[in-house]
Amino acid sequence: MAMQNDRRIVNIALIGFMGAGKTSVGRIVADQLHFEHHDTDEIIQARMGRTITEIFSTDGEPAFRKMESELVEELAGRTRIVIATGGGLPANPQNLASLKMHALVVCLWASPEKIWERVKNQTHRPLLHDPDPQKKIRDLLAAREPFYKQADVLLNTELRSVREVAQQVVHQFRLEASGRQ
Repeated sequence: MAMQNDRRIVNIALIGFMGAGKTSVGRIVADQLHFEHHDTDEIIQARMGRTITEIFSTDGEPAFRKMESELVEELAGRTRIVIATGGGLPANPQNLASLKMHALVVCLWASPEKIWERVKNQTHRPLLHDPDPQKKIRDLLAAREPFYKQADVLLNTELRSVREVAQQVVHQFRLEASGRQ
């Protein structure tokens, strides 16, 4: 896995679809590496004092995506952090390029069926407020797949526990970090 030489891998960024486990895995990884954990959705909600669903409905998705991009740029100056990103964040090529400058980008992957099973009872997912949420998941996943596939590491989370996935992420990061000394 040869990386571009201008990269300085000091952080980890977890990308992938909602329900793939980015937040849960990110917390464990941060804990194990003694890094800070940052969840982009949580940060935006805290700063706006509103839920993502509310931001989507009042300001619209483009406004939310702009906040995401500003946050990605802000986090680029940090070190020793694990960033759990919103599902749509890497669909902006600038966001992905920014993350890749300082972070090992790991995509957590799961099938549309598995994602639906994990998120169907979660009311805080604005993109699921759709007449056919399962079709919405399949369509969004298909649209975002080319971006997700640009990650440095792709990990299928379907048959692994959150802890196992976290171990894999830590392992990949350590390999990358040791290879750059």
